[in-house]
Amino acid sequence: IMYQKGEGVEKDEEKERYHLEEAAIGGHPDARLDLVTNEIENHELERATRHLIIGAKLGCNNSMKGLTEVYKIGQISKEEFAATLRAHQAAVDATK
Repeated sequence: IMYQKGEGVEKDEEKERYHLEEAAIGGHPDARLDLVTNEIENHELERATRHLIIGAKLGCNNSMKGLTEVYKIGQISKEEFAATLRAHQAAVDATK
């Protein structure tokens, strides 16, 4: 976020993306959602969808909500949506 807003450092989109990707790989759900926003801004809906699927499978409710919207516009198949929904529920259940 520091590189995104230029807080204490110079704005740098490449460094911002690098750190978001590292955080997302580390399992930080908000970082993955920030990557979704970046991909949408860059007209990379397929990459944004992949990030949503990964987040949803890890149990992120906001990713699942976003994926539901993506499904409504036909960006993913019914089968892929259903499989992701099942994985999302399993991840949520595992945390109980």
